[in-house]
Amino acid sequence: MSETAAEKPAFREPLRRRRCLIPADGFYEWKRNGRQKQPYNIEMADDALFAFAGLWDWWKDREGRVIESCTILTTEANALLRDIHSRMPVILKPDDYARWLDPGVTDPARVTDLLKPFDARLMRCYPVSDRVNRVENDDENCSREAPLKCTPQPTLF
Repeated sequence: MSETAAEKPAFREPLRRRRCLIPADGFYEWKRNGRQKQPYNIEMADDALFAFAGLWDWWKDREGRVIESCTILTTEANALLRDIHSRMPVILKPDDYARWLDPGVTDPARVTDLLKPFDARLMRCYPVSDRVNRVENDDENCSREAPLKCTPQPTLF
């Protein structure tokens, strides 16, 4: 969570010195509907590429091998996503990329204002099929709009 990243031991140093951009053209989120979960594709309204606010780090495992990893920071959901999930990834505006990546900025307070919900008016979302739930499905069909899954309504009799 971006709100506490500067305080958490795992994120404190990466927020100071190892910030990165993670490019994307969309992401998925799942809305719970009873026992079912409906996947949604979330993207920019103009189909533009965008970047998540990321942090990277490295450490050595027990065998001494270097492990590199990254994480996407999250924030509270904007108005578009609030009905689907309470959190969303931090999406940076292109004008903010240089400040986010600036190695001379080591005080987290100088970048924490960037860690906020992205403008919902610039985004869109729509339901997609649950084929996104299987890693072997890695094609454009995953992000095609699909009908909402309907949960049968309970009956009185």
